[in-house]
Formats: sequence, C-alpha cells, structure tokens
Amino acid sequence: MNLANKLTIARILLIPLFLIFIAFRNIPYGSYIATFIFILASITDSLDGYVARSRNQVTTLGKFMDPLADKLLVTAALISLVELKIVPAWVVVIILTREFAVTGLRSVAATEGIVISASNWGKVKTISQIVAIILGLMTVNTNFEILETLTMVALGIAVILTVISGIDYFNKNLKVLKEK
Repeated sequence: MNLANKLTIARILLIPLFLIFIAFRNIPYGSYIATFIFILASITDSLDGYVARSRNQVTTLGKFMDPLADKLLVTAALISLVELKIVPAWVVVIILTREFAVTGLRSVAATEGIVISASNWGKVKTISQIVAIILGLMTVNTNFEILETLTMVALGIAVILTVISGIDYFNKNLKVLKEK
C-alpha cells in the first residue's frame, strides 16, 4: 500500500477519535481536541492527493477510498454539529443527498468500467464544507456571535457549491445513465 492510500486510511481512522472527543462533553478540552483532529484529518485530504500525483501513485483504490473518506469525515462532523444544534438538519440533508446521488452515479459508471474522478467543483465544494465545519466546531468552543454568523454564511456557501457540484457531475456524466 502506497503512502497516499495510507494517508486516506489514516483519515478514516481519525473519524472515531474525532467523534469520541466531540460527543463526550465531559472530556476536558474535548471540543478543542475534536477540532484539532478534524483539521488534521482534513489536511490529509489534500496531502494524499498531492502525494499520489507527485509520486505517480494514483490507484483505483485511492480513487475509491479518497472520496469515501471525505464523505465519512464530513458526514460525521455535520451530524455531530446538528446534535450540538450548531448546524440546521436541512443543510445536512441537502449535502448528504448530493453525496449519495454522486456516489450512485459513480457506482453506475463503475459497472460500465468508467471511473469518475473528483471535479474542480467537487474539490471546491469539499473545501467549502470543511471551512464551514471548522467554523462550526470553533463555535462549540466559544460564545462569539461573529463565529456563529460566519458559520451560517460558510454553510450557505457550502450548500450552494454542493448543489452546483452535484449538477456539474450529472451534466458531465449523463451518458452513464442513458439506456443502451
């Protein structure tokens, strides 16, 4: 297993650790540690792709695991923030609907031997979601109204980019869904 895939697996393994620290409110500095773990896991998202491309180690496993790891991390964080009443549930429903739809599209494409890689819109979407989540996690640690406002603005941007990227994936890959 190459380094890029190890980084992706590390991201997945950080998710339960993140959940422990964000969920158990009696752990001293738990939300700070959870925020740090989320940021660390998010950094591995950029790092694994860079390592794979720079070392010419792009693999089918990596193409499959990287988006899955992203979805698991973002989903875990968003659902945690819903439970903490920082993120409205409808935001998570929109984001997860897009994720399931694009994953379904990728699955259908895979049966045709087609691998749908991440698009630029998808990458920007992921970054916007990560920024919104980090801001949301920071509001757990503070009572600053400006952070709450910034979180809501960032979530709005993330939702818009999520919808745009979903439409982009389907527009570019509609041929996969056509009957033969």
